[in-house]
Amino acid sequence: MKKLLLATAILSGASLTTSAHADTFGTGTNQFTLDFTTIGNTNNSADTNGYGSVGYAYRIGTYEISQNQITAATASGLQNVTAGAWTGDRPAAHMSWYESAAFVNWLNTSKGFAPAYNLTWSGSTWSMSLWTVSNAGYDANNEYRSSLAKYFLPSENEFYKAAFGKSDGSGYYLYPTAGNSAPTAVTSGTASGTAVYNQGWIPPGPASIYEAGGRSSYGTMGQGGNIQEWQESSSDGTNNNVGDQRMVRGGYWYGASSDRLDSSTRSSFGPSTDIVNLGFRVASVDIIPEPSTYGLFGLGALAVVIAYRRKTA
Repeated sequence: MKKLLLATAILSGASLTTSAHADTFGTGTNQFTLDFTTIGNTNNSADTNGYGSVGYAYRIGTYEISQNQITAATASGLQNVTAGAWTGDRPAAHMSWYESAAFVNWLNTSKGFAPAYNLTWSGSTWSMSLWTVSNAGYDANNEYRSSLAKYFLPSENEFYKAAFGKSDGSGYYLYPTAGNSAPTAVTSGTASGTAVYNQGWIPPGPASIYEAGGRSSYGTMGQGGNIQEWQESSSDGTNNNVGDQRMVRGGYWYGASSDRLDSSTRSSFGPSTDIVNLGFRVASVDIIPEPSTYGLFGLGALAVVIAYRRKTA
């Protein structure tokens, strides 16, 4: 019976677009994983404020990037990216947009994928150029991101949908804790309807990325509170000017107002901004087999079903 159920699941393709899983990076004792949550409900409608519509399935980091992950990546070859505001599994902060993008580029190139962003390190600072039509992976709708990259910073719409969207595709919540009431302020933990904010300056600082409050409807943690997070998107949403400010959402541990966590609050900084309460999470393309591959899965599953029935007949 178990074999029959497994074959049926493969045939339907149900698990291919809904399961969360981790990707592994680094080498040896510096190996680390990033957990991702798949965001489906493609071509969903935007919220009333115009944000959240995404026409494709994608994955977003279940958690913020931690200092431990920056440290492990640096030991495995990442260069010219520093954080250091916090330690261990607390979020990597003091991260500029450029440094966040450089980490993402390293994730790609360390696995043999194209870099997401056209960055240059001058010996003291990062800068970026737009991708052009002469570059493989050029996307006229997003001149920041190469379409050949597997990992990238989430766009504002990608971040918004994962944070505020209802996982059944029926609309949006006001807060990224799957509710319309302000989350309860906590120093850390995973209880539903909680977020890390209103905790004063120091102590305690941000919580571990794995203890950053209740989850969104899709299952992500810490998209409200703990630290603010960079989005890929420029402040005007066009991504066609490298000098534009970049969007930030999410609130932070010492912010006293729950309003900074809700779906209406957005702010922006210059891409070189480097402050103690600013970090990021990573997004990724959702790897879904081509239709022809589904056909192969279906034929294989059908063969399993037929063999199983003959064996038990």
